[in-house]
Amino acid sequence: MSIQSTAEKAELLRSFHVPGDPLIVTNVWDSITARIVAAAPGVKALATASHSISEAHGVEDGEGLDVDEALAAAQLIIRSVELPVSVDFEKAYAQDPAGTRDNVWRLIEAGAAGLNIEDSRGRDKGELYAVDAQVAKITAARAAGDRAGVPIVINARVDALAGDPAAWDDTILRANAYLDAGADVAFVLGLSTEQQVADAVAQIHGKVSVISGAGSVPLARLAELGVSRVSFGPRIMGLTLAHLQSAAATLTARGDYPAELGFDF
Repeated sequence: MSIQSTAEKAELLRSFHVPGDPLIVTNVWDSITARIVAAAPGVKALATASHSISEAHGVEDGEGLDVDEALAAAQLIIRSVELPVSVDFEKAYAQDPAGTRDNVWRLIEAGAAGLNIEDSRGRDKGELYAVDAQVAKITAARAAGDRAGVPIVINARVDALAGDPAAWDDTILRANAYLDAGADVAFVLGLSTEQQVADAVAQIHGKVSVISGAGSVPLARLAELGVSRVSFGPRIMGLTLAHLQSAAATLTARGDYPAELGFDF
């Protein structure tokens, strides 16, 4: 894939982030899930989920894959579809700005139009990078895109509220700092109510991305509140596996053949 093509896909991906008309991305983890989702009506772009990719490789999430393995998994998905792909790049597989810049450069070479970069230091969300340290990493990711001539879409994850429901002020501070550092979207975890979503959209000086699942604020309401992007993370794998497990139980019990056995892929 040419850098020019990657740049065009990055610009296209950025254009899909519209407050009030959010980009809905169904997270994928391999070539077949990417191709199936890409073929669904209305799908404009794809996003990977690191947790799902890790599970598919038999390792724990939280950079259980090394950077080479993560890049190979991303490239397989990117090459399987024509749509822009945003890659869940965890902590950029680096602790410092220099390593972040180098790894994001490699991700762009693999054809990624966007990336998530998170501010949790460990596998849980209780320990975060200092704001200045995370700002430096986001600045480095943007520099990699500038160097490559690819305006890669940075979806900067903010884990403060997910780790501590009382950390509202830190969440808003981090979101705005990351946007000021060159992120395109603040990906705020832990927004569980309509009021929290509304407050985040009002107080964050840029586009807001959220993760949803069963029991979350409805998609139509998220649009009304001004969200720019909605994803589902590993919950899409959970949805898929629940259907698979249910079908396995039905077949084992000599029940009716599920209609989906005729699905043509």
